[in-house]
Amino acid sequence: MTVKYLKKPLGKDFSTYSDEKLVKLSAAANAKAFAVLVNKYKDDVAAVVKGMLGDVPEADDVGLEVFIRFYNSASKFRGDSHLKTYLTRIAINLSLNELKSRKKKYMSSIDDTIRESASISDEFSDKEIKDVVDMGMERLEAKFKSVLVLRLIQGYSTKEVAETLNLPLGTVLSRLSRAQQKLRDVILSFDKTYSHG
Repeated sequence: MTVKYLKKPLGKDFSTYSDEKLVKLSAAANAKAFAVLVNKYKDDVAAVVKGMLGDVPEADDVGLEVFIRFYNSASKFRGDSHLKTYLTRIAINLSLNELKSRKKKYMSSIDDTIRESASISDEFSDKEIKDVVDMGMERLEAKFKSVLVLRLIQGYSTKEVAETLNLPLGTVLSRLSRAQQKLRDVILSFDKTYSHG
């Protein structure tokens, strides 16, 4: 395989190739073509993973694992969906696995953080607001979080969310509504608890 790769022209520019062609080359162990795909989609994958897991060290590991999984299965990619959608599915599935494995530990950590936090003034800073929203996101069940991340953070249409998660549109709309309500409840309870101290 190394010899095959070394025989490729060193200056070949794959940046103009279609995703379909890049996937085929990646499946044939062309590292440069795969690198172009990684560079093209790494920010999208990172946003999904960090939206699901938060900005934690494990998010980088999961993001890397998304591309490793894709590379190892590139020959199986049929092109039924856009590559971005396919990578997003992998990112969500791996993020869900990570959430399951660390759920108890992480929830305990959040509870400790809340107990140890200093009193919060009536005027919240941007960082405090972001922290409250992040805390609310972490408290959401994975099925609600995935819909919320894709729709509100990634900007997917509800139809794209349904396609990405392989869910009926009605289910996506229901989960989105419930996720927003749950997030709103967490934020309001935080505000009531700490704004009068």
